[in-house]
Amino acid sequence: MASSKKDFGDFQTPVKLSRQVCDLLLLQGVSPVSIIEPTCGKGSFVLSALEYFPQARKVFGVDINLDHIHFLKGELDHRNWADRVKILHNDFFDLDWPSLSKEFPQPILIIGNPPWVTNSALGASGSRNLPGKRNFQKYAGLDAITGKSNFDISEWMLIHLLQQFSERDSILAMLLKTSVVRKTLKYLWKNEVKIGKSCMYLLDGKQEFGVSVDMCLFVCHTGMESKDKTCKVYDALNLNANSTAFGFSNGRLIANTENYERWKHLIAVSSRGYKWRSGVKHDASKVMELRKRTAIYQNGLNETYVLEDDYIYPLLKSSDIARGLVDKPRRWVLMPQTYIGENTIHIKYKAPKTWDYLNDHQTFFDRRKSSIYKNKPGFSIFGVGDYSFAPWKVAISGFYKKLDFVVVGPHEDKPVILDDTCYFIPCKSKNEADLLADLLNSPVSKEFFGSFIFWDAKRPITANILGNLDIFLLAKELGVEKELQKYRQNGQAKQLSLLLV
Repeated sequence: MASSKKDFGDFQTPVKLSRQVCDLLLLQGVSPVSIIEPTCGKGSFVLSALEYFPQARKVFGVDINLDHIHFLKGELDHRNWADRVKILHNDFFDLDWPSLSKEFPQPILIIGNPPWVTNSALGASGSRNLPGKRNFQKYAGLDAITGKSNFDISEWMLIHLLQQFSERDSILAMLLKTSVVRKTLKYLWKNEVKIGKSCMYLLDGKQEFGVSVDMCLFVCHTGMESKDKTCKVYDALNLNANSTAFGFSNGRLIANTENYERWKHLIAVSSRGYKWRSGVKHDASKVMELRKRTAIYQNGLNETYVLEDDYIYPLLKSSDIARGLVDKPRRWVLMPQTYIGENTIHIKYKAPKTWDYLNDHQTFFDRRKSSIYKNKPGFSIFGVGDYSFAPWKVAISGFYKKLDFVVVGPHEDKPVILDDTCYFIPCKSKNEADLLADLLNSPVSKEFFGSFIFWDAKRPITANILGNLDIFLLAKELGVEKELQKYRQNGQAKQLSLLLV
């Protein structure tokens, strides 16, 4: 089972849970004539559905694992359901779902627990249990390179099934990661796929499957047109549980529809004003990140070196930002470049000890897997520009589940560098940074951002979410627009004077 979980994301559904799901559907009035389990495994959903919906005339299950198929057929042999049930040993991705979708009498119940694994994880393990299309969300350029094109296999399956059954009277009920449901609904709503009412029932992944994952039962109706692009979220597998809702508006997923309606007039509609930046990415922490011991630097390999200070800067990471530990950075970082693509050969002449150090650890740079470093100068880093060296910054952690914006100033007469788990706005002065931090930490700002943030996401706060807010509109809302504009005008005047020199 260990390899099965690794290769196929194979977590068999406990019978108790499959019965609870069927019981909930029965209470909702679900009465299928056909039942489909597209990744049936050992069959707990097939068997439970047959118990709870005896009126079903046609039951179809498929799985890629032959041992699971033999087990389920053995269970069915002990019951009087064999004449209604067809169990097929096949790959989900090899089946002709457009044709299959037309073969089942309506109403149809599509039920199950698809694999909990990503396409890249399956590819890395050598598994062939993969969809034929990669980057199916059609990410382009940098988004495709840096990982946004990676997706959960269940996401592909879910979208494919809902598209194929969109014209049929059916209900889909599946156990999924909450993030998969949101991405799926965003895709369907954005592409105007015909789906009706949808809802999520939150479950405890640790309790049900022994894994720390935010999961749910997702229920979605098809065969009807609905302009309502919202999804109700129950906090338990119970019709009487407390509920909230998320939705979709103007191409965006909305986490809190009430706050969104209240503050949507603050949404940025142009690129004016301040731009959020992400910190530096180097993917070689044992070499690039250092501890300072007076005039000596110690790397992550516990090696000590005497290095020139020219390319070494104080560093803050997400944990430092989230805990407010910004006054005395504990780490330092090597910055071989001041902009992306800059030739690094100049280090050899300006800081020969640093150059020798980098060359001595060449293997660590060679191991970096990301294609962003391909065909770039030696020891390249990413996410670097003049903004990285701004003397003052307003920063926030992307990983921690709280909206706290902090002011970061210079340390030992050097600008502090942030790593790529942080986001920040570069500022020219402490006063500008303090004003921005006050604005961003205001209740209005936090309600605005809260309308977009899903706190169970791996990285709940992103540059895209932060960029939704027009800070000048926020300043106007809070009555300090002229004060903020003064800093903006001063900065523009300074840039113009530099161009005229």
